[in-house]
Amino acid sequence: MAVSITGVDPPLLLVLLADGRLHSGEALAKKLDVSRAAVWKGIERLRGLGLPVSALARQGYRLADPLELLDAQRIRAEIDPRHLQQLRALELLFEVDSTNTRLLDRSAPPAGRADACLSELQHAGRGRRGRRWIAPFGAGVALSLSWTFRDGASTLAALSLAVGVAVARALGRAGAHGMTLKWPNDIWFESRKIGGVLIELRAEAGGPAHVVIGVGINVTLTAEARREIESSGVAVAAVADASGGLPSRNLVAGAILDELLSMLARFERDGFGAFRDTWTALDALSGRPVQVLLAEKCLYGTARGVDRDGALLLETASGVQRFVSGEASLRLIEGDT
Repeated sequence: MAVSITGVDPPLLLVLLADGRLHSGEALAKKLDVSRAAVWKGIERLRGLGLPVSALARQGYRLADPLELLDAQRIRAEIDPRHLQQLRALELLFEVDSTNTRLLDRSAPPAGRADACLSELQHAGRGRRGRRWIAPFGAGVALSLSWTFRDGASTLAALSLAVGVAVARALGRAGAHGMTLKWPNDIWFESRKIGGVLIELRAEAGGPAHVVIGVGINVTLTAEARREIESSGVAVAAVADASGGLPSRNLVAGAILDELLSMLARFERDGFGAFRDTWTALDALSGRPVQVLLAEKCLYGTARGVDRDGALLLETASGVQRFVSGEASLRLIEGDT
């Protein structure tokens, strides 16, 4: 069954500059069949998107580093043919408000099929609880996958944990070692956030649920980008930190889609129980002192993993308490190592 591939091509000027080499304004104008002034305006637009395009007097323009743009064929090459049959549509965009919003605004795919959307640039990317997701251009992967669960939303409380397992497996395929998971939505490396999961759904009581899984991953990060993100109080990491090299964004994107498609079919059939042991082995906070933030209070204790429904277990002076992801946030107590 063929996959529908659609998208908006990135500006040709960016494609020409993506190799990181020096290109004269005259050569660029000739290839684009535009004036030198139009080339300059295009350069300014790319800079406005956060791309570090330098200009050398009487020599031309170049990116500070080569840029790997998303490529549908390279992404598909990482997906098992059996899983590819589940993928109804693969959409690659240059820019979008949010890949999650784009899929939520569309009709749900039929049962057993999925729609995927990736974008080079998100203007309104977001994380859990409406937090802004900062993703420097060309440095990460922002993707969403749409799926229909036949049995509705009642069994989906632990879905984000199963997604975390799938993403950790995908990053391992990309050469990243030492991945851990922080309940309920974060992927960590050495106690620093390498990515996150945002799940949104639309469902009717007793009916099927249209679920959109958003995944944001830092593939590479400049020192400046790290400072910007960490100014919000979040310690940050990238796949490159865990792989010891320069990972391919297309490999990361394709591996994540492949592992998500594999996970979703099994999750619908077997539930979180099929992933609980793996999640527990990757649990970053098990046995560590933490605080659980609720709407009106903060509790302190020791993290004791999750139960079979994916709820957090917190050992306190008054016993073990249970929390579901929608009601609580989890923090490692500062100073713990």
